[in-house]
Amino acid sequence: QLPAGSLQLTLYQYKTCPFCSKVRAFLDYHGLPYEIVEVNPIMRKEIKFSSYRKVPILLANAGSPLQLNDSSVIISAIKTYLISKRNSLEEIVSFYPPMKTVTEQGKEVFEYGNKYWLMLDEKETKRVYPVKEVRVEEMKWRKWADDWLVHLISPNVYRTPREALASFDYIVREGKFGTVEGFFAKYMGAVAMFFVSKRLKKRHHLQDNVREDLYEAVNEWVKAVGKHRLFMGGNQPNLADLAVYGVLRVMEGLEAFDDMMVHTKIQPWYQRMEEVIQKA
Repeated sequence: QLPAGSLQLTLYQYKTCPFCSKVRAFLDYHGLPYEIVEVNPIMRKEIKFSSYRKVPILLANAGSPLQLNDSSVIISAIKTYLISKRNSLEEIVSFYPPMKTVTEQGKEVFEYGNKYWLMLDEKETKRVYPVKEVRVEEMKWRKWADDWLVHLISPNVYRTPREALASFDYIVREGKFGTVEGFFAKYMGAVAMFFVSKRLKKRHHLQDNVREDLYEAVNEWVKAVGKHRLFMGGNQPNLADLAVYGVLRVMEGLEAFDDMMVHTKIQPWYQRMEEVIQKA
């Protein structure tokens, strides 16, 4: 039971989805209690109430029930709500209207053009972002996490048949599958994703050894944080820190994650992120 007037949150997710992991990292860091509904990735009956068929979906009740879609919209809207008490959550969400666009493959999708913006007034903006560059930097790296870093996960965790099988073993263990469903998902999914990862590698113009792209991206992030800051947000993580951590975290326990820790300079920052979120 939460106190009257609290933000009541329910997250519909796949545990191993990087976008869902981003949202959990954000909610955990801000100490927001939430319920989790693990969605069956095959039947998806848990989200049959929604015309939006992807995860994460966040149901939020701050006086009236509201559905938030898209991980970056969820994070921007809830962060705005925590900072600014001028608008209701419903009003804040209306600042992120979905726009229908068509992909190169001719598929209709919804996009949110301003999803990396916090909808704050001038006074609130100065409090959160003392200089303009801080806001620009945060938005740039949040977008980078969505547009580039996240696309390096699948080609790396499904890089070889052995890694694909290990990844699906983890997905089935952590996800919501029936016994028979889990068996087929593990073996057929591993084969399918091994081949899908090759297509993704080609689509995103990755190197033959996809690990090199992962190492370069991670070291680029570490360089951007710099030697004189604990986090990109300074002494505390900002939304870019939480996004990058959330994406990378889904590889924990897999060979790609261990290789990343050994061959890049990410470990000190990653451990600081773990500690600060655990403390929160």
